[in-house]
Amino acid sequence: MASVSTYLNFPRNTEEVFNFYKSVFGTEFQGPIMRIGDVPPQEGMPPMAAEDKNLIMHIALPILGGHLLMGTDAPESMGFTLNFGNNVHISLSPDTREETKRLYDALSAGGTVTMELQDMFWGDYYGSFVDKFGVQWMINCTEKKV
Repeated sequence: MASVSTYLNFPRNTEEVFNFYKSVFGTEFQGPIMRIGDVPPQEGMPPMAAEDKNLIMHIALPILGGHLLMGTDAPESMGFTLNFGNNVHISLSPDTREETKRLYDALSAGGTVTMELQDMFWGDYYGSFVDKFGVQWMINCTEKKV
């Protein structure tokens, strides 16, 4: 079955980020956490720095509705240059206003709110923010006030 997931890259703190998201969503990692040190040596590649061996090569966390949040460490020591921009949001659509508020409050803690959670002109309960790790989120709930 086809699916969509969101893949996030972080300089050296992927494990911290995903443990935070795991605590918010209350789910477990899917499959084993693969470490960069698990990669067999490749011909022509320089030896891996000891401080890079425990970094995350791949991690996956189910969040809502079968969506997987995946990630990796992409440190400069391995030739990566990360630029967090404004071109990616993770959009959540929880089933209830209560769950929407819980996720909004937990994920935005320590981050920057870009739109307060509120009833919008299109009839939904919506808010947006950048979390404390620089990831942009939108949360939209179609459940109406009772």
